[in-house]
Amino acid sequence: MVGGQGLAALQNPVRAGTYLGDVDFIHEPQVPMGSLLGSGLDGRLYTNLSDTSPERAVTPTAKFYVRTRASELLNDSMSWQIRLISAQAKTTLLAAADLQKLSTSMGRHLMECSGNSREARFGMLSVADWAGVPIGTVLDRLSTLPRSSRVLISGFDHYPQASATSVEGASWVFTPDQLQSSGPFLALQMNGEPLTKDHGAPVRLVMPGWYGCTSIKWVNEIAVVTNDAPATSQMQEFAARTHQEGIPKKASEYRPALIQQGAMPIRVEKWSVDGHIKYCVVGILWGGSEPVNGLQIRFNPEEDYVAVDHFQSAANDPWSFWSRVWTPKARGTYAIRLRVTEPTLPRKRLDAGFFVRSVEISEV
Repeated sequence: MVGGQGLAALQNPVRAGTYLGDVDFIHEPQVPMGSLLGSGLDGRLYTNLSDTSPERAVTPTAKFYVRTRASELLNDSMSWQIRLISAQAKTTLLAAADLQKLSTSMGRHLMECSGNSREARFGMLSVADWAGVPIGTVLDRLSTLPRSSRVLISGFDHYPQASATSVEGASWVFTPDQLQSSGPFLALQMNGEPLTKDHGAPVRLVMPGWYGCTSIKWVNEIAVVTNDAPATSQMQEFAARTHQEGIPKKASEYRPALIQQGAMPIRVEKWSVDGHIKYCVVGILWGGSEPVNGLQIRFNPEEDYVAVDHFQSAANDPWSFWSRVWTPKARGTYAIRLRVTEPTLPRKRLDAGFFVRSVEISEV
């Protein structure tokens, strides 16, 4: 547990008190956090967000969430190459070693699995410092893209055993405009070190602001396709989780898989201040594509929303921190819920109470 390490940066008034520990969230499974589980398409690693603070805003690579682990069939003993297929069906090969020569810092970006949920204690959400090559640099090698074209980015995705939770076929179709405006890149490093196999080594796509299912791992092909290209099996599998209407048959029917506005508490700290018990709720806000000016918190439905403390959303990516000093009125169970004040921001999960987290308060 962080034990109040983030409070100084949040200018929290309870920092002069005595930290007594964290109150765990209830009604959430006690899944292993920060450890690799399973294999292949069923492989997982859940990030323990309670360890996150303004001073520790980047997730260590070993703790960065994993939704799919590297296949046992993945052969990284040979020099990795990416097939580039033009609109005229001309194929050229791009070596990962050549990409490495072009690699540069791409900054700090958040990634969230579209299946992030209470069952994972919302731990499929992480931030890393990335290095790689802007996708535009690679697309330039495909010559001029026809106006009616799209770009299919695929990765190695074959496993010796069938999955209980997913299907093979990691690939996504983007428009050229999407690949220009979102700032995607082919990542070669995270947090100053080469990618690990489970994080997509040697090359993965990173789509800032889009759900993680679009950030294809083990990229081995980039192809120009026609505007009427079908939606890939991965696009269809994740349609509901990326806020589509039904399951689109064509890529052109698929809306951008943008991360919608989210906010939730990541820990509740218990403090003794001048002989009195106080609690400090520390949380994060992430996602969306427009600045958030107002963030409010509520402790149970019968209470009113109030503004959080020390919140400033400077950017939508990666995440922003907030806190709220809280003195519960009585012992009992409290459901902590956030809302943003801007009425037009897309936030289906936030408005539906998807990120509500509950605690049991035994001392006031």
